[in-house]
Amino acid sequence: MPIEVGALCDGKVTKITNFGAFVALENGKSGMIHISEISSSFVKDIHDHLSEGQQIRAKVIKIDENGRISLSLKQAEPPKSEPRVRTSSGMMPPPAEFEAERPASSSFEDMMSRFKATSDDKMSDLRQSVASKRGSAAKPRRRYDD
Repeated sequence: MPIEVGALCDGKVTKITNFGAFVALENGKSGMIHISEISSSFVKDIHDHLSEGQQIRAKVIKIDENGRISLSLKQAEPPKSEPRVRTSSGMMPPPAEFEAERPASSSFEDMMSRFKATSDDKMSDLRQSVASKRGSAAKPRRRYDD
């Protein structure tokens, strides 16, 4: 069966490099999955996602004039969630976890109060972190006047 762009094919990972993985396809040909096509999330280390000898199903995304086959794992998997779209106002809706945090009866002042308290806590933590990296509390520098 010939390999065509857009087709799903099974294969076995034969070699992993720092830029991608080489795959032996079922018809005796080989293809490569670039690191950017391994997962829809950030891939720092390919070994976290693939291992040599692993059986995979990938989508053929390109066949160049030299017959090299480019594959994609992330395009072969079904989407995990529906894409977020812009509303008519141009704003994107907040993720569900933010909606769950906010009580329905909160007034604007209550929300601002919680935001300010959280912000103050974060700023305090940041100041402590910076001070500890300097070795001590921030001291004013001496000025020498002429």
